[in-house]
Amino acid sequence: MSDMKVQIAGVELKNPVMTASGTFGSGMEYGELIDLSRLGAVVTKGVANVPWPGNPTPRIAETPSGMMNAIGLQNPGIETFCARDLPFLAQFDTKVIVNVCGRTTEDYCEVVERLGDEPADLLEINISCPNVRCGGISFGQDPSSVEAITREIKRHAKQPVIMKLSPNVTDITEIARAAEAGGADAVSLINTLTGMKIDVKRRTFALANRTGGVSGPAIHPIAVRMVWQTAQAVKIPIIGMGGIASAEDALEFILAGATAVSVGTANFRNPKTTLEVIDGIEKYLKEQGTKSVRELIGAVR
Repeated sequence: MSDMKVQIAGVELKNPVMTASGTFGSGMEYGELIDLSRLGAVVTKGVANVPWPGNPTPRIAETPSGMMNAIGLQNPGIETFCARDLPFLAQFDTKVIVNVCGRTTEDYCEVVERLGDEPADLLEINISCPNVRCGGISFGQDPSSVEAITREIKRHAKQPVIMKLSPNVTDITEIARAAEAGGADAVSLINTLTGMKIDVKRRTFALANRTGGVSGPAIHPIAVRMVWQTAQAVKIPIIGMGGIASAEDALEFILAGATAVSVGTANFRNPKTTLEVIDGIEKYLKEQGTKSVRELIGAVR
């Protein structure tokens, strides 16, 4: 059999396929539909130091080849998460990556410290949150902020740290280098692209928040391009995501330089997408006579 194992910051995954934060809950909703133990990792929905109510509704809208969301990172807070979600995930033979969100650097560090002795294998830091001390600009849009928050989180973290990068920037490589300079163990990209949809019949915004994050197949080529650029700019592992709906989509990211991939929006349409991607990659390796998926990382010519 082909070797599907990959490593992210010293943590070995049985295969390179994981879920994208915010599209899979913490696995409970999907656990009745798929075997979570087959996944390389489950990436949880973002968790903050206190419960967040999220944005007003409507906060989901369909778009051509995708969707928009403005959920607002609704979550129950770290204490409920540790008491309920982590014990559930501990039942399965898969790695657990906890996505962390916050409004200030102190918020992030509080969650990271709380998770220090919990059964979480890696931490993924969502830096697309507005930095309230910098006039609301996202942490992830300013290289100096990215480096500073990464460095501070690393001071408090016991687990390896993955910085999740926003595509809503002029130069993704500048942001990736800043995360690496701050001590990030890996980066994941891309988060959603900011978009807007207007209901022309009602002459109003489709989302109560007016703008939202665009995801799905429509953004896939943009995400592949950004992963390839980032792979040329940093030496740390990359987790690629953005519009993956098939094994071929996932393989594009791996060939572009990603060590692993995350499946997001496709889960809403087909809860078994992750398993189909795993099976498809294995089939590709056999057909190509490739012994290990690691041989494909960055192998585009």
